[in-house]
Amino acid sequence: MNAVIGNHSLADVLPAEFGPWQLDFEHWPQAQAQRWRAVLALGAGGRKMLLGDRAADPLLLQSVEARLQEPVRWLRCEAAAITHWLGAGEADFRALSDVEEAIIDGEAGGGALELSALMMSEQASPVVRLLNATLYDALQDGASDVHIECTARGAAIRFRVDGVMSMVRTVDGAAVAEQLVSRLKVMSELDIGERRLPQDGRFQLKVQGRVVDFRLSIMPSVFGEDAVVRVLDRARIEQAGGSLTLDALGFPPDERAAIRAQARQPHGMLLVTGPTGSGKTTTLYATLAEIHTGDDKIITIEDPVEYQLAGVVQIPVNEKKGLTFSRGLRSILRHDPDRVMVGEIRDAETAQIAVQAALTGHLVFSTVHANNAFDVIGRFMHMGLDLYNVVSALNAVLAQRLVRLTCKHCARPFQPDSLTLARYGLSDAKDTNFLKGEGCGHCRGTGYKGRRAVAELLKLDDALRDLIAARAPMSQIKEAARARGMKPLRSMVLAAVCRGETTFEELERVTLDE
Repeated sequence: MNAVIGNHSLADVLPAEFGPWQLDFEHWPQAQAQRWRAVLALGAGGRKMLLGDRAADPLLLQSVEARLQEPVRWLRCEAAAITHWLGAGEADFRALSDVEEAIIDGEAGGGALELSALMMSEQASPVVRLLNATLYDALQDGASDVHIECTARGAAIRFRVDGVMSMVRTVDGAAVAEQLVSRLKVMSELDIGERRLPQDGRFQLKVQGRVVDFRLSIMPSVFGEDAVVRVLDRARIEQAGGSLTLDALGFPPDERAAIRAQARQPHGMLLVTGPTGSGKTTTLYATLAEIHTGDDKIITIEDPVEYQLAGVVQIPVNEKKGLTFSRGLRSILRHDPDRVMVGEIRDAETAQIAVQAALTGHLVFSTVHANNAFDVIGRFMHMGLDLYNVVSALNAVLAQRLVRLTCKHCARPFQPDSLTLARYGLSDAKDTNFLKGEGCGHCRGTGYKGRRAVAELLKLDDALRDLIAARAPMSQIKEAARARGMKPLRSMVLAAVCRGETTFEELERVTLDE
């Protein structure tokens, strides 16, 4: 169809018999519209038309139809019209329904500001509208992090979705980029005048009736300040019908049984390790939810409380008020708990208290940042803890990753070449089912849809404790652990590749070739 020239009015461009037409940024979010340079128009009787400045893109149409669950027609328009409508969407939608700028402290009886797709008040600044649009679209796309990176010309806004970064939009003007970061500082009650040192904060917004937590980190860079906003959306954990179990997280049956057995020990320590965003806290939540029967007292201290568990006492860290992990953990132990979850062991003091709690009859759950199960021992040694006490308290370490799953809608069989098979020790590939996603509207052209957890579980027995306490070479400790049935993380992912659940590319992305 030929481009429509010279009209920026939907009424002049679209069929009048199906009018009045209006832009629809609720079903086709602003982030996607900006990315594809295509806007969705909604007409009478629910008719929908996609408007773009180029020929119809089959992948784009598939993506929109998969989102809407109905066919959509395409109309090509001039580039100036698309730019105009994208600007209108950014100015009038994805905004705060309440025009007040102040964030009310929840402790004072207030609540989080509401983020909605209602029309924005004309008094609100473009920067506020742009930031709100970005946060709203991040939630719509299921992003775990929003990155605002200052450049010489302005800023680049990127989302991390399923663990992979993708460009959303660019912002022209260094002043606008600076104002975006300043707005985030105001929302998080940080010092807007400090631009030379890193700052950390948090804020809350209410979206579609639910409260979403955002964790903010500001860091100075060459062209200004970069911001990373971690999205802590409880609704994501509740997507499986409100059930939070190890089954729902995708652990293989043998791993689930082993984790459950460790979680039912009378005392000791179960640690979950992995990089940021690998699902460590969610795994602990699922474990606590499964073992909680009401017969034991379970207390957690977290930063922040990401998911509320019925019948569990949960304490949020508040460092501004002096409630740190170590101070909170000391108080928790005076409340006669049976099970204790510490959101993260960050320092030597917290680690020392957790180890002492595990040695004195409590079962302690926590997370530690380390690359694999064996590196956790090194982290405790670096903190200066007594190695004998650590291994005496430690029952098991679970090291996990999240791998993207091959999209079921566009997955096609493929046969790796002989060099690839030989590299991974798969000379006999008779029982394999290699699949690869071609890219479709359901997976946004990536070939992957969704993620699941894979893990290696290091269970300590007396022989392994003796080796670790004697500071035996790591190669000897690993060999002894694998002789006792420990399956390395890389082999777990490789098995998933052979079953067609993921790909060799994901194997290389999330695991290290040892």
